[in-house]
Amino acid sequence: MAKSQPSLPWLRGFLEGAGPRYLQIVAMIEEAVRAGGLRPGARLPPQRDLAGRLGVDLTTVTRAYTEARHRGLIDAMTGRGSFIAARPETSAFLLDLSMNIPPPPKGVRLADKLQEGLAEVLRRSDVDLLMSYHIGAGSLADRSAGCLWLEPLLGAVDPQRLIVTLGAQPALAALLGLLAGPGEAVAADRLTYPGLRAAARQQGLRLQAVEGDAEGMLPEALEVALAASGARLLYLTPTIHNPTAVTLSAARREAIVRIARQRDIQIIEDDPYARLAGDAPAPVAALAPERTFYIATLSKTLTPGLRTAFVVAPSMPQSEALVAALRGLILMPSPLMTALAVHWIRLGVAEELLDGVRREATDRQRAAAEILPATGHAHPHGLHVWLPLPPHWDRHRLIEAARQEGLGVTPSDAFCIEGRAPDAVRLSLGGIPDRARLVAALRKLADILADRHVSDAAVV
Repeated sequence: MAKSQPSLPWLRGFLEGAGPRYLQIVAMIEEAVRAGGLRPGARLPPQRDLAGRLGVDLTTVTRAYTEARHRGLIDAMTGRGSFIAARPETSAFLLDLSMNIPPPPKGVRLADKLQEGLAEVLRRSDVDLLMSYHIGAGSLADRSAGCLWLEPLLGAVDPQRLIVTLGAQPALAALLGLLAGPGEAVAADRLTYPGLRAAARQQGLRLQAVEGDAEGMLPEALEVALAASGARLLYLTPTIHNPTAVTLSAARREAIVRIARQRDIQIIEDDPYARLAGDAPAPVAALAPERTFYIATLSKTLTPGLRTAFVVAPSMPQSEALVAALRGLILMPSPLMTALAVHWIRLGVAEELLDGVRREATDRQRAAAEILPATGHAHPHGLHVWLPLPPHWDRHRLIEAARQEGLGVTPSDAFCIEGRAPDAVRLSLGGIPDRARLVAALRKLADILADRHVSDAAVV
């Protein structure tokens, strides 16, 4: 007598129009895990058995199990089978819309470029030197490559004023320590980059909020904030502002520069998205090079793994002072990653990757515009969407409702430096590598936003 197969209550029939069958199998597993029907350590049926139960070929189930492994849903153990993975409460969201990173470049295999680039760097370089200490602003070749990368924005830059560093955040922290003392105020947009909040807190600095409108920071509000706080330093993200996605017009940039000169204040211009935008007015550093420290990271335009950023200081002495400040924070950037970044810039690979990231970001923004409420604000080539919420939602309820659906989004509270945060969220479009999964996440979020009943019951 044949042995009966165990019951699998989490299985259901396939739905017409619900997408490929292998993804529907993954969805069944996700739903069962979320509902508690499949707990960590539970053994899944062998692939051939599951294919027989569902009436599909083995390849369909194999693809489903592979995708489930990629999502962190299951673990495969050779000779034992597949099991539901342990997923503590602190584990990452299945669909993360919170991390603002560039998407995989369209039409370019980043893995191939990485492999080819590293092989060429290692072939041309002395490995012992690459693995040694490189303390300072970077070699002349490294700084010249940085100048080449920034030339479309700033024009010709003296390499002696440029510093190569380990990402933008250490540069920001070092500049705050160099340009402001404990207890002093730094003026910034009321909604601003969370990294500024963290660095200012560590340095014991006060952040003075400057109001803005749909076009960004208001010059008249800046004057009021400077007079009220005595701030001698201004922090700006003028292009595809994080989080509001606003780009300051040329007229406002010029007005802000006039105020900075009248009050003799210095400016930190954090400009990670300008090369991605491709259509922004001239940076503030091009208008007021004598008082602006310009930061440009490759993390938002190419890939975070390069951990490479460039800082242009107003003068060579200020560049040297910044190098000394950075030495106490990071000692040096990674020589290997710097060499790869420089190699890519010199050969034009960086431009190819930038174009691929821009094209993929454009496609993702179009998809987001079709799916999300019309209240969203975004740049056509940007990495994120700023989404003010419908009246029947507040951000706390939305965050909880999204979390219950496996979605990670960033509330406005993460960016607000003064007053009540608005009911809005930032949605990052690059953190989910597969565009189809991103679309699924956006549709899920749109469904949540459209459901008034969920907004009433999302938080107990």
